[in-house]
Amino acid sequence: MSAVKFKLAAGTNVGLLRQNNEDNFIVCPDLSSSQWLIPQDDAFADLGPYGALLVVADGMGGMNAGEVASAIAVETIQKLFTAEALEPVVNDDKLIQEFMTNVVKSADLNILNRSENDSSTQGMGTTVVMVWILGRRAYVCWCGDSRCYVLNHRNGLIRLSKDHSFVQELVDRGELAPEYASDHPLSNVITRCLGNTEKRAEPDVRVYELYDGDTIMLCSDGLSGLCQDELIANIIDEFSENPMECKNELISAALSNGGHDNVTVAVCKIHMDSDEELDKETEQGDEVSADVTDSSEDVTDKTESSTDEKDKGHDAESNEKEEPEELSATLRNYPQKNRSHKSLWIILLLVIVALGCCVYLYDNNDVFRQKVIDAYGEIQDVISYLANLIKSKQ
Repeated sequence: MSAVKFKLAAGTNVGLLRQNNEDNFIVCPDLSSSQWLIPQDDAFADLGPYGALLVVADGMGGMNAGEVASAIAVETIQKLFTAEALEPVVNDDKLIQEFMTNVVKSADLNILNRSENDSSTQGMGTTVVMVWILGRRAYVCWCGDSRCYVLNHRNGLIRLSKDHSFVQELVDRGELAPEYASDHPLSNVITRCLGNTEKRAEPDVRVYELYDGDTIMLCSDGLSGLCQDELIANIIDEFSENPMECKNELISAALSNGGHDNVTVAVCKIHMDSDEELDKETEQGDEVSADVTDSSEDVTDKTESSTDEKDKGHDAESNEKEEPEELSATLRNYPQKNRSHKSLWIILLLVIVALGCCVYLYDNNDVFRQKVIDAYGEIQDVISYLANLIKSKQ
């Protein structure tokens, strides 16, 4: 019997403002038998020898046929994740990561070929994020700003993926505080995707060591762009035992916060036998391993020290491999952060535009220039009158 058990759910919603849904998703509870369907019961299932797969793709908003691009991405992944293709790689970490990277690149090529041969789809693109749960590990592969999170009572909420976006680059350079990233006016500008004719897809891969009680969640930016991590953590924490309900609550939260984009969520709850979990802790005390390992140097993990001596040893070994990041802690009933600074950005931009228009008219329109001069003279007269009035009363 498998040492790892799981249950999962996934779903999508068009949102409150869009007419079509450009998101797509697929899940496979058992890759050894190619069961590409969502389980209908709420019972834990044994993880098969080839593991389970969850995928979310977000067609590029504002481009032609975003829904076509995301559909091609998930269809390509489904066709390539066959038992025959997986059998040679499932026992080798390096081959697993190479396989996932090549699958995403194949999807990118298929999208480009379709765009080249079908003028109605030119310019289409998509992001993608997938997690392959295999043995005691979760292999996360992504390209774009669709995300993968994990929540457990050991470390709280951890973001396993790192957005390929302009705003994330600002954060990495220290030019923008992380808490302001989601509200930045350019938060929708991504730096990597599938279907870009000028730059081939460059996915990243991360390996995460599973713990009993982990809840893994994939989502499009229809959720992460509207809900702060604290709110996401609270919902997952409250509803993690029922992935279907958890998925519904996360989608509802996105809709309640505006729902201006398509929103797609996939949730997987992990259960590990207590004996196996104890063996895992012992093994990690004897050999160097990490909670999360990266395939790219520019991606760092969020880790915390634990008061438990075994966890301290585990975290110390993890730090030898990668630089730690601050954890997003799980706080129940934590209020959402004030998003008013987004309005301030918009107001500031409008003021700058208005001033620019005024300067242009002043330089190029004699009537407008004379009105400005007359208004300035009237303001001076009012100021002088008020000053004389104040002096006379003194």
